[in-house]
Amino acid sequence: MASIHRPTRRAFHPLSALGLAVCIAGVAAPGARADTPSPQDDEIAHTVQDGDTLEGLARAYLDAPRQWPLLQARNKVANPRRLQPGSVVWIPVHLQPAESATVEFVHGTVTAQGRAGGTRAPVAQGGKLEEGTALQVGPDAFVAVRLADGTVVRVQAHSELQLRQLRRRGRAGSVQSVLEMRSGAVESSVPPSAEPFRRFELRTPLAVTSVRGTHFSVAMTDTGTTTASVLNGSVAVQARQGDSTTAQPASSAPTALLAPGHGLAVAADGTVGAPRPLLPAPDTSAIPATLGDAGLLAIDVPALAGAARYEAQIAQDADFTQVLRHGRFADGQLRWKALEDGRYYLSVRGLDDAGIPGVPAVLPIAVKTRPVPPLYQAPSPGAVVARGAGELRCTQVPGVRWYRVQVAATEAGKTGEAIWAQPVLDEQRLTDCRLAIPSLPPGEYVWRAASLRELPRVQGVQGAQADQADQGPFAPPQPFTVADRPAALSAQSLQAQDGDSSVHLHWPARPGQRFRLQLAAASDPGFENVTLDTVLGTPQWTGSGLTPGDYLVRIQVLDPTGLDSDFSPARQIRVGSGIRTGAGLPVSTSSGQPLGRP
Repeated sequence: MASIHRPTRRAFHPLSALGLAVCIAGVAAPGARADTPSPQDDEIAHTVQDGDTLEGLARAYLDAPRQWPLLQARNKVANPRRLQPGSVVWIPVHLQPAESATVEFVHGTVTAQGRAGGTRAPVAQGGKLEEGTALQVGPDAFVAVRLADGTVVRVQAHSELQLRQLRRRGRAGSVQSVLEMRSGAVESSVPPSAEPFRRFELRTPLAVTSVRGTHFSVAMTDTGTTTASVLNGSVAVQARQGDSTTAQPASSAPTALLAPGHGLAVAADGTVGAPRPLLPAPDTSAIPATLGDAGLLAIDVPALAGAARYEAQIAQDADFTQVLRHGRFADGQLRWKALEDGRYYLSVRGLDDAGIPGVPAVLPIAVKTRPVPPLYQAPSPGAVVARGAGELRCTQVPGVRWYRVQVAATEAGKTGEAIWAQPVLDEQRLTDCRLAIPSLPPGEYVWRAASLRELPRVQGVQGAQADQADQGPFAPPQPFTVADRPAALSAQSLQAQDGDSSVHLHWPARPGQRFRLQLAAASDPGFENVTLDTVLGTPQWTGSGLTPGDYLVRIQVLDPTGLDSDFSPARQIRVGSGIRTGAGLPVSTSSGQPLGRP
């Protein structure tokens, strides 16, 4: 069997091949000759078996059997028909048939630069990418690339990836793919295959991951480490040595084999950490099935034990090859720019203290933001509404035919959509965005409103036409309270001590109540020209310094709920001059008015 080696200009033993690439491409048989020519570029080491010829090797590895002279020249073989069993024949990769990759999906700014350099050009969905192409994925961008063997490589925002090798082992043989990641993060799905020589490697400056039939991700963190995590299948990770173009796995470095549900981190100094279990999937049970905020895509995920950060994506497909939003967040509060109305998929997972991504939670979500909901006008948030006299009002929305207003009672232990399972009021086709609530008993409530757009009529079963409505999202619920208005004071409840130059009033009250007192001349029963209008914090009032004469007084109760009573019936009081007879009685004029002092 063949053994795959790293590109290098230094000789190294075939058994130092790349991680799991050894398992994919086979292991060189022992007994290879010590004087075998060393590799000069990215090459495959084939250990000669009985009956091998250069023409046969050219047929198996290269584009055509007639290319055998190239193998003869490279390996300095004297007799192409008589090869020494156990010796090594080097197969230059650049002689193998070239393959290309296809852009499966692109979002945002993604550019490509060919092997020969030149100007970077935007990539387009369906476009072909040749070997050596370097991809640069900008902020808030994403690209999915499909390789010749069906492998899908998902390149995240802020990433640079080179398609270093896209070859095939012979015209109909297994695909040989090597990708070089310079920054960012890549997630790959490698389909299972019975091909024993298929090769897929993802290299970073620190490590090489080699896989077969695996869903895995590799990321380079801001701290200089490389992380790898595996959801299914297996991945081998081995540290690299050398520069970015000739780096190879350190021949003395052990290979760490990652089983499903495990990950590891390679430190900046090249130390490969021990495999560790991935964090479990976060709890997404509280995430609403439909998101309706037109200005912000906001999703909250409960804290996950052991998670230092969170990584989340929103895609158009369940395979996440069409990612539209991607981000890493310090907590479970996921925030992005809003999306168009439609159906999507959310993936969210925790990252542990080493930055290793955990198991993702994936769920379908819908975005429905049109038509936009109205704005609330009255009552104000948390306001108290008088029983039997309240009304809910909101703004009109252009282009909207109807409005839907719901009212629900606030119950202990119920949150979110559970509150709306049985609303106490649900008016679905209001022409104006307003709803009277005279029947609501005292209590705590929330209300919400949505807009309904009229759709073209459809023919019913019996031939009748029915109005069709497209409802937009509800505005966020707003609380209010229904309470009984305080009773107005009766005229008899106002106890007066009058007739002297100072007048004192007092009346019954409940804790927390305040009062508005108005005073007018007795000749002004409509209180058109009030003499005094004041607010009192206690149920009593003393008037002094008033002109002697008769007055009318009325009082309004200001309840701590925010509701006010009607004014009490007017009570007449008399302000005296303070002049009295010898018997202590107040002195009055012939018309009955208190006699004033000269």
